[in-house]
Amino acid sequence: MRMMGLDVGSKTVGVSVSDALGWTAQGIETIKIDEERNEFGFSRIGTLIVEHDVSKIVVGLPKNMNGSIGFRGEASIHYAKQLEETFGLPVVLWDERLTTMAAERILLEADVSRKKRKKVIDKMAASMILQGYLDSQK
Repeated sequence: MRMMGLDVGSKTVGVSVSDALGWTAQGIETIKIDEERNEFGFSRIGTLIVEHDVSKIVVGLPKNMNGSIGFRGEASIHYAKQLEETFGLPVVLWDERLTTMAAERILLEADVSRKKRKKVIDKMAASMILQGYLDSQK
C-alpha cells in the first residue's frame, strides 16, 4: 500500500510517495499551482496516484506554533477535502510545523545552492511530512 505525501503551498505542491511496504518516503516532484486561478494540480496528482498505485494521501497541515490553525492551515484543510472528493481516497492531515525549515536546514548543511534548493525544497518537505506519518504508524 503506497501513500502519497503533499506539501501544499500557494504556488507549488511538493509530492512524495512511500515504498510499497510503507517504510520510507521519497520526494518525486513539485507541481506548480495557482490558488488565485483555482488551479490546484489535481490532474497531475491524479496521474501520479495511478502511476504509483497510491491508496492514501497525507497532506501537511501547517499549524501555528501554539497549535492553532491559521490561513495556510485552513487552505490545506480545504485542499485535503477537495482531494478526498476528487479521488475517493482517504486523506490524512499531518502536522507539518517546521518541516520546510528543517528541509531548508538540511539542504544548507549539504551546501546546496540557493537556485537548486528552490527546486527541491517542496518535494523534500513533502517527503518529511510523509516520513513523519509513516514513522508514527509503526
